[in-house]
Amino acid sequence: MLNRNCEVKLDVLADGDTLLDETFEQFRHAAQHVADCGWSTNPANIETNKNTLNDATYDDVREQTDLVANHVQAARSLAAEALDSCKELYFEEDQPISKPTFRGSVIVYDSRTITFNDDHCTLSTIDGRVTAEYVFPKDTSNTPFETYWNSDEWEKSSATLHKRDDTYYLHVNFQQEPETDTSTVENGTVLGVDLNVDGYLAVTSTGAFLGNADYLNHKRDEYERKRGTLQQTGTRSAHLTLKRIGNRFGNWSEDYLHRVALAIVGEARRHDCDAIAFENLKQIRERISNGKKFQQWAFKQLQEFVAYKAEDHGILVDDVRPQYTSRRCSHSACGFTHKENRRGDEFACLKCGKELHSDYNAARNIGWRLVQHWLKSGAGRANCQVALKSGTVNGNGDYSPAESIGQTGSPLTSPPL
Repeated sequence: MLNRNCEVKLDVLADGDTLLDETFEQFRHAAQHVADCGWSTNPANIETNKNTLNDATYDDVREQTDLVANHVQAARSLAAEALDSCKELYFEEDQPISKPTFRGSVIVYDSRTITFNDDHCTLSTIDGRVTAEYVFPKDTSNTPFETYWNSDEWEKSSATLHKRDDTYYLHVNFQQEPETDTSTVENGTVLGVDLNVDGYLAVTSTGAFLGNADYLNHKRDEYERKRGTLQQTGTRSAHLTLKRIGNRFGNWSEDYLHRVALAIVGEARRHDCDAIAFENLKQIRERISNGKKFQQWAFKQLQEFVAYKAEDHGILVDDVRPQYTSRRCSHSACGFTHKENRRGDEFACLKCGKELHSDYNAARNIGWRLVQHWLKSGAGRANCQVALKSGTVNGNGDYSPAESIGQTGSPLTSPPL
């Protein structure tokens, strides 16, 4: 299911603002009550299971508030997600954590608590429903309103209500079935992708070298040096500057990863790939456990961005175990695995003599491993294949050159990222 969001300003009719404001406060109270219940000073004991949290808090929240049942459940889910994020930050990213505190104005609506109409919606509150008219921009050309709101192909499914500067905004979630059923791609072509902490950030099995991990790390190091200096200064001005440069670096790094992700998906489309294969993220973390947490975050973000963008084109994103992908010879007739095969950026097979860039060799192995998984998971899938820069190879090792399948080689240089 494809998901997109669009924000629309609301004009709340009659005295609906009073009811909405009280609903904001009671929804905040409900979420905080659940967070308080699930929190523990021992991160291992933080409760994130929604059913457990529901059993422990539902009756109390219903007694303490006038929220309808669906809003009680929505507040519980919001708190559970916040608690789960805390555990992930602590155990996976080694970041300090504190109990979630809900201060802002937000209410989560589902199909039972909001009704969408052509020019207005009705919103459930603590005392019945209120009506709010949409305030659209004068010109909706080339905006999300034109793409999603006025399209018959996208369906409004849920929303969150926010209040900023005494104005109400509705963030509407739109859904659409993907054009391609990804459950049917297991006879198709796979693009393998190798991620790196230095050199090129991503290398594909088609020979595309994308992004610059060294540049990304350099920008991060610059930010860390500035942050250290400002923290030592300790003034309010330094604190405000620290916040500003932190936001600037966060936006820059996410934009950089977005562009690399777009290039990866573009490579998959260029070679008519049905799936993109990465190494398993958890096992990558273990392999670079001595590396910077920022690098682990970058890998996670990049994979999420690729999955998000690939979904639009019906391309499946999957992962495989990473063991020995850098030591195995990806030559279709070989497969010899030895730690001495790889020397830095160079891969030279000790058995067959095949020489490749080591990251390109690893990307080919990653794609091949997903094809092997498909072959083992069901019979009759001999058509599975890995996209290479000069053709394809299937799970049986049969090679087809590019000329016979209408493909062309990919550029071996990184785009200007």
